[in-house]
Amino acid sequence: MRLGFTAEQEELRAGVRRLLTEHASTERLRAELESEEPYDVGLWKLMAESLGLHAMAIPEEYGGAGYGFREQSVVLEEMGRVLLRSPYLSTVIVAANALLFGDDEELRRDWLPRIAAGDAIASLAHVEADGDWRATRPRVSAVRDGEGWRVTGTKSFVTDGVQADLLLVLASVAGGEEGETVLLAVDTREAGVVAEEVPVLDMTRRLATVTFADARGRAVALGARARQVLDATLGIAAAGLACEQVGGAARSLEVAVEYAKVREQFGVPIGSFQAIKFKCADMLLDLEAARSAAYYAAAAVADDAEDLPVATSVAKAVCSDAYTAITGEMIQVLGGIGYTWEHDAHLYFKRAKASQHLFGDSDLHREQLAVRVGV
Repeated sequence: MRLGFTAEQEELRAGVRRLLTEHASTERLRAELESEEPYDVGLWKLMAESLGLHAMAIPEEYGGAGYGFREQSVVLEEMGRVLLRSPYLSTVIVAANALLFGDDEELRRDWLPRIAAGDAIASLAHVEADGDWRATRPRVSAVRDGEGWRVTGTKSFVTDGVQADLLLVLASVAGGEEGETVLLAVDTREAGVVAEEVPVLDMTRRLATVTFADARGRAVALGARARQVLDATLGIAAAGLACEQVGGAARSLEVAVEYAKVREQFGVPIGSFQAIKFKCADMLLDLEAARSAAYYAAAAVADDAEDLPVATSVAKAVCSDAYTAITGEMIQVLGGIGYTWEHDAHLYFKRAKASQHLFGDSDLHREQLAVRVGV
């Protein structure tokens, strides 16, 4: 299994970094946070049109470029460096793959070309109102209605839920066997779908509570297949988020090191003090562990490796903990300025803390790993 990147993939990295450096600075991010706009629509379209980022890993038959997850991992890492505020993760990584894993060809032909062109936003709605990320017992119910379904209930922590044109909803089959589930594609333009923003720690990623009241849906997968599709989708989601976390962690270390070189105390840079040196060294250790875990998970996704579930859970647990630790240490190195609203440190720390819980926290993934090793 290859963990490094080809020259072409590194060229992609350079191109994405140039684009985001020009159009997604933290100054622009702060301006966006003060506006009513959920994300930069112009940049969203530019990403699709200039570099084809939305189409990258979508098969050519659906209007995509036919690349793989290794390329997407590069893109996500660069997005994480700048805390990009966009529905890329929810739409291109999560929802698009759920449709590809599913059983409905008509849904794929309808929605994937729109996602590839940057004309549609989609998201996964599987978290229960009580915060159960595994959705072991979906309280949202679905009833057959001719060739389609009617769905009723509430889902929580839906990324980009207010902006989404399409939601993929895990529901229990009303009147079915105990535990029978269905994964439904619900067009949010349908009647009976209400999405409301929820207060969040990380202002760079929007979450919503979505209520369905007899809304019409179409089955992506039913029964055991619904669970298989959901598990596969969450695996890719965890791997993608891990790559994003590595990008943010890497930038946080750079900020700490840059400051340690120029901030002086007693007439010398604070980076010359052993305490600061060791902090930075520990941050690098955490970063390299996270990078190794994330790259291995990305390779496992790209190669559909046998140990894919283990690789993605390891990546999510390791990268979540590393990102949180590194941003915390960055603030310690920065000292007083790191606690101010004007410095970007709090933006990275909040993204780290929020991402720690997205798609399941470290404890949940450790629990899944323990089950896999038979404990």
